[in-house]
Amino acid sequence: MRLSVSVCAVLLTLTSVTFAADPWVVYEGQSGPGRGKHIVLLSGDDEYRSEEALPQLGKILALQHGFKCTVLFPIDPATGEIKPDFQTNIPGTEALKTADLLVIATRFRNLPDEQMAPIVEYIESGRPIVAMRTATHGFNIPADRKYGKYSWNSKAWDGGFGKQVLGETWVSHHGHHGKESTRGLIAPGAADNPILRGIKDGDIWGPTDVYGINLPLPGDAQTLVLGQVLSGMKSTDSPVEGPKNAPMMPVAWTKSYTGQSGKTARTFTTTMGAANDLESEGVRRLLVNACYWGLGMEEQIPAKSKVDLVGDYKPTNFSFGGHKKGLKPADFELR
Repeated sequence: MRLSVSVCAVLLTLTSVTFAADPWVVYEGQSGPGRGKHIVLLSGDDEYRSEEALPQLGKILALQHGFKCTVLFPIDPATGEIKPDFQTNIPGTEALKTADLLVIATRFRNLPDEQMAPIVEYIESGRPIVAMRTATHGFNIPADRKYGKYSWNSKAWDGGFGKQVLGETWVSHHGHHGKESTRGLIAPGAADNPILRGIKDGDIWGPTDVYGINLPLPGDAQTLVLGQVLSGMKSTDSPVEGPKNAPMMPVAWTKSYTGQSGKTARTFTTTMGAANDLESEGVRRLLVNACYWGLGMEEQIPAKSKVDLVGDYKPTNFSFGGHKKGLKPADFELR
């Protein structure tokens, strides 16, 4: 059957509307080592603006390194708007079925079983994970629910996803939240790790405070970066004196996790990663290098990986309830 020009026009219009209404955004990879690899970036925290950080990171990975990047958001189903404090809805997790890498920056999510299922399938598949900031306490699911063991405070699986997969769950604010920022120092013996290629002491800085960690980290975890607690909110501020820096807490480390599939995944965790942390070139390079490493592509990490900001990036400062209102995933599309 032949369709008239007018019918074809209507169908094209409907197709455009359907794509525009998708509650996620996809950045198709350009040329680069990542061509053919799919990264899913899972946002969903109500304080540190992961809904702004992960689209920026996805754009860098796609446009400057060639990865296909799918960014998922917490969505208010009544409006279709991004609502970071809506704890129970992140549509599109089925994208993880074709993912080669998961970047996760969730906080206390209580997702329905049908949305958790692809996340759990991915976690247990032995594929790599890059975790940012609140991902150590990324899920808060009642113990009697199907995926309750992945909760940050799980008793059945001590510490849940954070402790078992990444190496730590939520412990404390070690630095004074909102008052003492973080300078990254290379951990002893870690300078040659490929994730730190092109990074030196002080390159990593962020206004977020250092998180507390129960030392030592478990198993085969390797600390890469230590967080020096600074006396103020500028990168040039002096370190605080006393026990907050003696010893310093890890703010970036690697670990492995053997999932139910029997395959062992590489995991990388940084307790930095708020949207305004990504204004630091060193933080962006740490995350990009970690994605390469997670995928087993460390030999392709250049001496100084390209991590230029894409577009006009003016992140919102971290705070509860401080997100930009009325935004939809389409607002983060490449223009």
